[in-house]
Amino acid sequence: MTTNAGWAAAATLYHRFFTGLLLTIVTRRSAADAGEFTFRLFRRQHLEKFLSSLGKLGLDGLPDPVKAAGYHYLSNRIGGVQVEFVRESDAKAWVHFVPPRWIYDGAAICGIPTEVSRGVLRGWYAHNGVSLGNPRLGFVCTQQTTDGQPGLSGYFMEYDHELAPEERLRYAPDELPPRFDPGAAPALDEAAWTPERLAKANRNYAMEYVKNGLPVLAELFGPAEAAYLGRVTGKLIGMQFYAEIARTLGGAEPGPEGFARLLAALAAGQDDACEIEAGSTGAVIRQTSWRLMRGAGYIPDSAFEAWNGLFEGLLAVHDRFLVLDVRRRLDRGDDAFEWEIRSRGPAPRF
Repeated sequence: MTTNAGWAAAATLYHRFFTGLLLTIVTRRSAADAGEFTFRLFRRQHLEKFLSSLGKLGLDGLPDPVKAAGYHYLSNRIGGVQVEFVRESDAKAWVHFVPPRWIYDGAAICGIPTEVSRGVLRGWYAHNGVSLGNPRLGFVCTQQTTDGQPGLSGYFMEYDHELAPEERLRYAPDELPPRFDPGAAPALDEAAWTPERLAKANRNYAMEYVKNGLPVLAELFGPAEAAYLGRVTGKLIGMQFYAEIARTLGGAEPGPEGFARLLAALAAGQDDACEIEAGSTGAVIRQTSWRLMRGAGYIPDSAFEAWNGLFEGLLAVHDRFLVLDVRRRLDRGDDAFEWEIRSRGPAPRF
């Protein structure tokens, strides 16, 4: 397995987990709850990433509308998202997210209501002017894929007056973005953004949504509901994408040891250190770091339940006669996460 294969496996798993989490909230809670979730998540992402990334992307010194649109163009392309950029003037710059939409992967687009897309816009796009210290900067959304329009599009506009909070985001349906000219769009410094760095950044892009999304889930719905929503999503995604993850990582040998090696390869793709040893009834795997949640601040118990659900789902397809026992938890003060993979015992009699 190459390092890039590990990064690709992690990117796939966390990308699909995030999309699945949106669908779980929509179907098991409500469209309104899903919209509030994306609002809080994208505001959290914005505050963490926006200003600190402008220099890395080479956008310092540009007019604020161009800078804001350029950020969305470059950062999302790094994450593997199809997006276009058009600089109409110093005061007006467009972004257009072209289907297939990364965030609403595959047929999932049919299960995503408009409230989810509007939550994204409220959480991030409406706050760009605030973060840049420019009270005249707002965003106008002209199309939404979730409304059956050909992509999410709109423009950052610098007005000649200060905007009230409710004016920072407005909708002007059916305005079409200008044609995209890739040669006129911002470009990354190829010397700094090597193929290896881009591959790793693509993985990080997917992981960031999960890192920030799991604490928001607990904040919004409480720990018990967050644990339920996160774990059921993790199990479904783990089962659904086991074959793809195993194939990306070069295959999986049968039995407890084979699954332990699969988890270790996935952990390596996340930059986590693992060790495997024989257990009394199977295999033991120990992970001494948690790259996914690095920098997340407070981490609720429900975050582990959701994350562990991914591995339960993977194991269910690898071998449904095996179980995954959690023996130690780094997030509870132990020096590692430790799991034992063992054969399922006979059903108890009561």
